[in-house]
Amino acid sequence: MSYQSEAQLEKNLIEQLVRQGYEQVTINDYDSILENFRQQLNRFNEKKLNGQPLTDAEFSRFLTQIDGKSIFDSAKILRDKQVFQRDDGTEVYLELMNTRDWCKNNFQVTNQTTVEGKYKNRYDVTLFINGLPVIQIELKRRGLDFKEAFNQIQRYRKHSFRGLYRYLQMFIVSNGVDTKYFANSDGDILFSHTFFWSDAENNRIANLSEFVSSFLEKCHMSKMIARYMVLNETEKQLMVMRPYQVFAVEALVKRALETKNNGYIWHTTGSGKTLTSFKSSQILANEPHIKKVFFLVDRKDLDSQTLAEFNKFEPDSVDMTDDTSKLVTQISDLTKPLIVTTIQKMANAIKNPRYEAIMKPYQQERVVFIIDECHRSQFGKMKKLVDNHFKQAQYFGFTGTPLFEVNKSQDGRVTADIFEKCLHTYLIKDAINDGNVLGFSVDYVKTVDVKVDENDKTKVKGILTDEVWMHDERIQMIAENILTHHERKSRSKGYTGLFTVDSIPMLIKYYDTFKSMSHNLKVAGIFTYGQNEDSEGDGQDEHSRDSLERIIKDYNGMFGTNFSTDKYQGYFADVSKRVKTAQIDVLLVVNIFLTGFDSKTLNILYMDRFLKYHNLVQAFSRTNRTEKATKPYGNVVCFRNLKEDTDEAIRLFSKTDNVDDVLMKSYDDYLQMFKAALAKVKALASTPASVDNLEREEEKQEFVVSFRDLTKYLTRLETFTEFEFDPERLGIEEQTYQDYKSKYLRIYEEVKRGGGKESILANVDFLIELMHTDRINVSYIMNLIKNIDFDNEEQRKKSVKDIENEIDRSDSEELRLKAKLLKDFLQKVVPTLTNADSVDETYNAFELEERTKEIEAFAGEVGLASEDIQGFVQEFEYGGFVNQQEISDAVKLPFLQKRTMIQRIIEFITEHTKRYS
Repeated sequence: MSYQSEAQLEKNLIEQLVRQGYEQVTINDYDSILENFRQQLNRFNEKKLNGQPLTDAEFSRFLTQIDGKSIFDSAKILRDKQVFQRDDGTEVYLELMNTRDWCKNNFQVTNQTTVEGKYKNRYDVTLFINGLPVIQIELKRRGLDFKEAFNQIQRYRKHSFRGLYRYLQMFIVSNGVDTKYFANSDGDILFSHTFFWSDAENNRIANLSEFVSSFLEKCHMSKMIARYMVLNETEKQLMVMRPYQVFAVEALVKRALETKNNGYIWHTTGSGKTLTSFKSSQILANEPHIKKVFFLVDRKDLDSQTLAEFNKFEPDSVDMTDDTSKLVTQISDLTKPLIVTTIQKMANAIKNPRYEAIMKPYQQERVVFIIDECHRSQFGKMKKLVDNHFKQAQYFGFTGTPLFEVNKSQDGRVTADIFEKCLHTYLIKDAINDGNVLGFSVDYVKTVDVKVDENDKTKVKGILTDEVWMHDERIQMIAENILTHHERKSRSKGYTGLFTVDSIPMLIKYYDTFKSMSHNLKVAGIFTYGQNEDSEGDGQDEHSRDSLERIIKDYNGMFGTNFSTDKYQGYFADVSKRVKTAQIDVLLVVNIFLTGFDSKTLNILYMDRFLKYHNLVQAFSRTNRTEKATKPYGNVVCFRNLKEDTDEAIRLFSKTDNVDDVLMKSYDDYLQMFKAALAKVKALASTPASVDNLEREEEKQEFVVSFRDLTKYLTRLETFTEFEFDPERLGIEEQTYQDYKSKYLRIYEEVKRGGGKESILANVDFLIELMHTDRINVSYIMNLIKNIDFDNEEQRKKSVKDIENEIDRSDSEELRLKAKLLKDFLQKVVPTLTNADSVDETYNAFELEERTKEIEAFAGEVGLASEDIQGFVQEFEYGGFVNQQEISDAVKLPFLQKRTMIQRIIEFITEHTKRYS
C-alpha cells in the first residue's frame, strides 16, 4: 500500500476547510501577509473607520503599535480594543477579533507561505482571523511519527515565527491518522502539553478529517481562541483548555443559565480542575442577570495551591487574610462580579449582624456558588446557613473523588445529596489513556512478620498497634530501604519523594532516624502543630512545635533560609517551591501536601499508614503529573499491606473492574518487554561494533528507534526495588549496554553535525534526556532562576550565588555548553529584573543578543560577512546539515588554507548551535 503523500493530505485539508466556509487566499511571502492583514483590518473595522481605510502612514503607525511584542503580549493585544489616533487627530477603537460573538469574524486559509531568509521556510497551512495568523497546521505523511511535525514547529518557533506570526495562538500537528493541538508560548513547549480532541463522552477524535469537521469548524475554532484559552499572568504563558475541560464548562454554564438546579463535575485529580472551575466562574460572572459568582474554597486549601493557581488567571483575586470585612467590601462592590473567598469567611459574613445591611439585599438575588474540591470542604456543614440566606442560590461542585455510599462523609452524605446531578465525568483511566496524567507503579514492602492477615482490619487493629508500627527496628529498616533505593527511583535525585506517615510523633521519629544515618539526601519535614497540645499527656518528650522548630532550624542550615514556627506560612511556601524544583529529596508529612498539591517533579510517594477510597487516590495522585520521558509513571511504595484498599479505590473511581488501566505492569512484564526490545537491537546489530556497519539511513533509523525503546524499558525497570543490572536476568552485560549507548549517541552527534545532505534522521526524536541522569541541567537551572525573589535584593544576591555554585557542580554536557551564557545572564540581567518580568522572555532576548554578538565576532575573525555565517547556522538548524559547497564558495583562500578554514567554520557552526539550541 502506498502512503498518502503530504501534498495530498494538505490538498484534502484545504478543500475541506473551504467547504466549511474558510476563504482560500494565496499568500506567498511575508509582504503578502502584511498586505492581507491591512485589507482585513479595514474590512473588519469598516464601521469604526467610517468607511475610510487606514492611510499608508496610519497603517504603518498601527503596525508599530501592535507588532514586535512577545507572544504573550500579542495574545493580550488580540483580545483588547486598540485605541488609535488617525491622521486628523480623531481617536478610534480598532478591534483585531470579536471575542464575544466569535462567529462574527472573517476566516481565511492559505498554504505554503514562504518566509525568506538565508534559508527558506515554507509553512504548510495557516488559518487567519481578520488577517492575523492564529493557527498553524503542520502535516506529515501517513505512516510517519507526527512528532516530526511537532519538532518542525519547534524550529520554526525559535527562528522564523516573527512579526505578525507572534499572533499565532495554537498549533496543530497531524499525520492524517493522529492529530493534536497545543498552545503557543514564549518559553519551551513540552510534547506532553499537546492534546487530542474528543467528544463530550471522551471519545477521541484523532483522524484529521474528523478533527477538521469538529475542532476547526469556523465558530468552534474562534470560540476555542476567544473563550477556551487562558492567559496565565504569573508565568506569562498562553494555555489552551483540553476537550473534557471545554465540555465540562459548557455543561455547567448550560445548567446555570437554563435551570435553577445544582450540579457537579467529576474530573480526576490532576486533570486541571482549577482551570475548569475558574473558567466556569469567569463566564457566569459576565452574565448580566447573575449578580455574583462566589468561588468557595476551604481555608486549609488556601494553604495549598488554590491561591497561586487562581492568581495565575486573575492576579490578586484571592485574599489570604481572615478579615471578613474585606469580603463584605468586595460583595458591596458592584464592579466585582467574581469573588474568591473561603467558606469560613462567607459563614462569618452571613452570621455577623454588623454586615446585615450589605448582605440582606442578596437574599433574593441570583447568585452562583462554585465549590472547589467540594467533598473535602466544610461546605456540607455550612450549606444550610448559606441556603437560608441566599434564597436564589445555585451550587456547582468540582471533585476528583466524589463521595458515594461506600465512602460517604461522616455525617452520612454523598456528593449527589448536595449537588444533585453529575454534569460531566473524566475518569483517571481516561486521563491516563490521553496522557494527561500518569499511571501508578505500586510496590508493597512487608515490614512486620506476625501471624495475622493484615487485610483483616479488626485483628490488625488489635495486634498491630503503634507499639509495632513505631518499633525502632521497623523504623530503621524502612529508612534504610528508602536510602538504598531513592537515588535510582528519583533518577539521580532529579525528582522528589513525599513520605506520608500516621502521626506527628511518627514523623518526628522518622526525621530523627534519617538524621542519625549517613546519607546525602536532603530530608525535610512539615506539619501543623497543636497550639494547646499537652506533650506529657500523649507520651511525647517535647511539644510538637518544638520538634518542628528543630526541623526548620536544620532546613535553614541546608538552604540558607531564616524561618521559624512564627514564620510558618513562609516556611510552607518555601518547602512547596523546593519540592517543585526537586531541591528536597524526601519530604516527611502527615496530611499536608496529600491533597491539592501539584508538582511535576514529585514522582515518589512513600506510605507508612492506612488510607482508603478518596483519601488513598488523592495521595497517590500527588505523583502522577506528566513531565518528560524520565518520568514514566508515579511510584508508590507502601510499607503496609494496602493492595486490597488500592484495588478497591481504583475500581470505584475508574468505574472499571480492570485495575490494569491505572496500575502499571509488574517488574516481570517490563523485563519481558526489555528482552523483546533487546532482541530487536541485536537483530539489527549483534554487537556494539557492528552498529558501524549500518550504512543505510533506514537501518540507522531502525537501530535508533529500537535502542530508544530498550532504554525506555530500562528506565521503567530501574524504578523497581528488585532491579539490579544482572546479565543473566536481563540478557545483556551493563558494559555492553553502555557500548551500544555510545554508538547511539555517536549517530545522534552525526545527525546534529550534518554531513552535507538532509538526513531522514533529522526529525527522529532521539529522547536524549533518557540518556542523561544528571539533575543539574539547563531546565533545572532555569527553574531556579524563575524562583528568585527579584524584589528582595539580599535574597536575590544569595540565590544568584547558589545557582552559580549549582552550575559549577554539574556534569551535564548541555549545561557545560551554556554555563558562561547562564552566568552572564545571572550577573548582567537578573539584577535588573522584577517579580513582574517574564524570565523566559528576558532570557530568550538575552540569548539572541549574545548569539548575534558571537556570530559577528567570529565573522570578523574569519573575514566573512556576518550574514553569511548567520545563513550557514540557520541552514544547519533547519535542515540538520552543513552545506560545505556554499561555505567553500564564500571562502576566498588558496586550497590548503581554504580546507582548514572550512573545517574551522563547520566546527563553529556545530558548537554554536549546540550552545544556543
